[in-house]
Amino acid sequence: MDQLLHEIFGWLGYLQRGAVVAQLLLVALPVTAAVVLGRNRRTPLALRRWLRPAAVAVIALVSGLLAGSGHPWRFSLTLGMLYLGWQGLNLLHLVLRPLVRGELLHLLESRLLRPGFLVLAALGVIRQLDSVQDLAIIPVGQWFGIPLDLGKLARSVLIIYLVAVGSAVPAQGLAWFLQRALALSDGSRRALGLMLRYLTVAIGLLWVANHLGFNATAIVAIAGGLSVGLGFGIKEVFSNFISGLWLLLEGSVRPGEVLFVDGDPCEVRSLGLRAAVLWRDRDNAELVIPNQTFFTTTTTTYTGSDRLRRSQVLVGAAYRHDPAEVVALLGHTAREVEGVLASPPPRGLVLSYGDSSIQYALRFWIANPMDNVSICSAVNTAVWQAFRQQGIEIPFPQRVQYSISGPPDELGQAELGDAGPG
Repeated sequence: MDQLLHEIFGWLGYLQRGAVVAQLLLVALPVTAAVVLGRNRRTPLALRRWLRPAAVAVIALVSGLLAGSGHPWRFSLTLGMLYLGWQGLNLLHLVLRPLVRGELLHLLESRLLRPGFLVLAALGVIRQLDSVQDLAIIPVGQWFGIPLDLGKLARSVLIIYLVAVGSAVPAQGLAWFLQRALALSDGSRRALGLMLRYLTVAIGLLWVANHLGFNATAIVAIAGGLSVGLGFGIKEVFSNFISGLWLLLEGSVRPGEVLFVDGDPCEVRSLGLRAAVLWRDRDNAELVIPNQTFFTTTTTTYTGSDRLRRSQVLVGAAYRHDPAEVVALLGHTAREVEGVLASPPPRGLVLSYGDSSIQYALRFWIANPMDNVSICSAVNTAVWQAFRQQGIEIPFPQRVQYSISGPPDELGQAELGDAGPG
C-alpha cells in the first residue's frame, strides 16, 4: 500500500509541471466554454450542435501546433480524444434507440457503456502518467492468507461489477431471444432473465474466488462467517432471497403479473433479491414488498392462468319497468363499450328487490385487469345514458320529515286527554 501511495504522489508532482498544467488548461478552457455556451438559452440551437466538436477541433489543432514546435502535446491530445469519445456515446444512443427499447437502453448506457468508457479513459490517463504493468504488480495486502496485488484486485472488482450490475442487460437480451424462439409469455421472459442473471452472478463469484486463489479452507472460513451473520443480522435478507428464487421457480409471482394488494390491482414490475416492486395504477405508486410476505399472506392474482377478469357494475331500476327489458338493455349497452370483451358475452342479472327499486348487476369481462376502474366508469356512463334514452327511472329513497312543537311528554298527555271519555 505504501508503494501505491508513493506512485500517486509521484503523479501529483508530474501534474504540477508547467508543461502539463498548460496542456490541462488547453483542454479545460475549450471544454468549459462549450459547456457554458451549450447551456445558455440565448445561444442559437444551430451553434450548440457544433460547440463540442469545435472544442475537440481546437484541442487537436493546438496540440498539433505544439507537436510541430517541439513542445509536449500528447497529454492534451489524449484528454481531447477522451472528451470526443464521451460525446460519441450520445451518437451511439441515437443509433441504438430504434433497436433497443427505452428501459433496456437506459440500463445498457448507465451500467455498461458509460462505466466501461470511464474505465478505459482512466487506463488511458494512467498510461500517460505511469506504467500500467508496473502498477498491476504493486502488493496491496493479504486476504485470508492470500497475497493480493493491485492488478488482481482490480480485475476481481471489475468482474464482480460486471456480473452483479452489468449482467442484467445481457440476461434480458438472451431471455428476449429465447422468448421469440420458444414462444414464451412476457412474465416467463422476465423470470427467465432474472434467473439467468442470478446464474451469471454465481459463476462470476466462483471465478473471482478461483482467480484470487481461495482454497477450501478459506471458503469454509467465509461460509462460517456468513452463517454467523445469518444468525445475527441478515437472516431476513437471506430468507427473502430464497423466497424470491422459489417464487420464480413456482411461477406464482413473476414480473408482469397482476396481484390484488390492499384492495387495489397492482402489477409486478420486478422481483429482486430482497423484495418485489409492484406498481399501483390509481396513484402511480410503487410498492416494495418483501418476498417472504407472499408465503405468509393470501394474495389474489388475476393473471395466474390468463389475464381475463370478470367485473361488474350495480344499478337500480323502478318497479314499473319490466325486468326482462332492463336485463336485455344492460347486456346490449355493455357490448357497445370499448374494452368490454364480446366473448364471454356481458350479462345482466336481477339481484334483489329493494325498498325503492329492483337491484340489477351487469357483469362483463375485460382483457387487462389494470383497466378495470376506467372500463367500469365507461360502462356506468353508458348505462346512465341508455336508461335516460329509454325512459327507465333510477329511483332513490325519499324521506318525509314532520315537525313537532312542544316537549314530547306534554304532547302525549294532550293526545290522551283528547281521546278520553266525553
